[in-house]
Amino acid sequence: MFKKILIANRGEIALRVIRTCKEMGIKTVAVYSTADAESLHVKFADEAVCIGPPSSSLSYLKMSNIIAAAEITNADAIHPGYGFLSENAKFSKICEEHGIKFIGASPEMIDRMGDKANAKTTMIAAGVPCVPGSEGIIKSFEECEKIAKTTGYPVMLKASAGGGGKGMRGVFKPENLRDAWDSARQESKAAFGNDDMYMEKLIEEPRHIEIQIVGDSTGRACHLSERDCSIQRRHQKLTEETPSPFMTDELREKMGAAAVKAAEYIKYEGAGTIEFLVDKHRNFYFMEMNTRIQVEHPITEQVIDFDLIREQILVAAGVPISGKNYLPKLHSIECRINAEDPFNGFRPSPGTITTLHAPGGHGVRLDTHVYAGYTIPPNYDSMIAKLITTAQTREEAINKMKRALDEFVIEGVKTTIPFHRQLMDHPDYLAGNYTTKFMEDFVMEKQIEE
Repeated sequence: MFKKILIANRGEIALRVIRTCKEMGIKTVAVYSTADAESLHVKFADEAVCIGPPSSSLSYLKMSNIIAAAEITNADAIHPGYGFLSENAKFSKICEEHGIKFIGASPEMIDRMGDKANAKTTMIAAGVPCVPGSEGIIKSFEECEKIAKTTGYPVMLKASAGGGGKGMRGVFKPENLRDAWDSARQESKAAFGNDDMYMEKLIEEPRHIEIQIVGDSTGRACHLSERDCSIQRRHQKLTEETPSPFMTDELREKMGAAAVKAAEYIKYEGAGTIEFLVDKHRNFYFMEMNTRIQVEHPITEQVIDFDLIREQILVAAGVPISGKNYLPKLHSIECRINAEDPFNGFRPSPGTITTLHAPGGHGVRLDTHVYAGYTIPPNYDSMIAKLITTAQTREEAINKMKRALDEFVIEGVKTTIPFHRQLMDHPDYLAGNYTTKFMEDFVMEKQIEE
């Protein structure tokens, strides 16, 4: 087992990993930028190393600084969390070359599954259902036109190196294809330094349902059931739940089996997520694989009583998995609390938190790194907390979330707490009747000033 793990991340996920390491008797090293010097993950780690100024490119993405921090503290493993370098094949390879265990996917696996076009080709070979479309990178606009005609409109253009919704364009008519092709490539080039595109059939009324998997060094894999991540804004998830209100026992069995087949086909080692689009007829199609822990992993942990971070560490240390598939025993919902103003187009709201009262009680979990007096820097993702409620039924979990949101007080900055509170009263959400298009029609009701 590892003696010391460096967490190459910040905020609540760094704190989350530190907590599990402490429970396992493993020493921890936090890294931080100068903007994060007062973050809780820095305070609670056994050691902390400053790796640069606020800019991510000069700190959390600066591989040489992170490796140097690991070497001077004698860390024998690095946990990358999510975001930043968690799916960076080069960083995984550098860790390998320096004799430091990367608690994540191998460089080869990240290369194979990180590129969406390659991943789709691999999944077709594995026999996993995929959305009809191009077989790989589209080489020219003329080829793009032919594929769109064969696939049938509407189609979705996607950046092969994409993420966060960048480089994606839905096209409903042939006459709009050229503009979509040009703008998607420009956006992808600016965001990722890569303008490779591929195309898929645009699935109408889609649900975004993902399956959590874990694979070990023996080539075995298991699934830990599904999460419904369909409530999204600009392809960014806002809230997730498990089990999905759209799921049936038969569909869960089919999707779980497909996810395990995918993981075992590529001999995946570690925790990962196979993401699917599911249409209104409950046909499901492989979308992408995330070769890391997900933001929304806590709801899976809650419904099956399982520590996914612990499992990641065990698998990385060579401990085989049980091979058992897990089914949800409870219902859990996660609301991502962002420092954004939902009444003003979700504009970011960095600044100092003057007052914070955390919700509590049975079935309430709060993953956060902030506190009263903490200053939220403007340099990073705006998520400051994840509020999770767990209960016997979906209705009880929603009622518990309403109560927890009402208790959750953050002053000094704007947050998305009011959005989530309104969402929990929305008739379509209450009925479980939502797709990835839900936010297109959602309108915030203005609060009455007291």
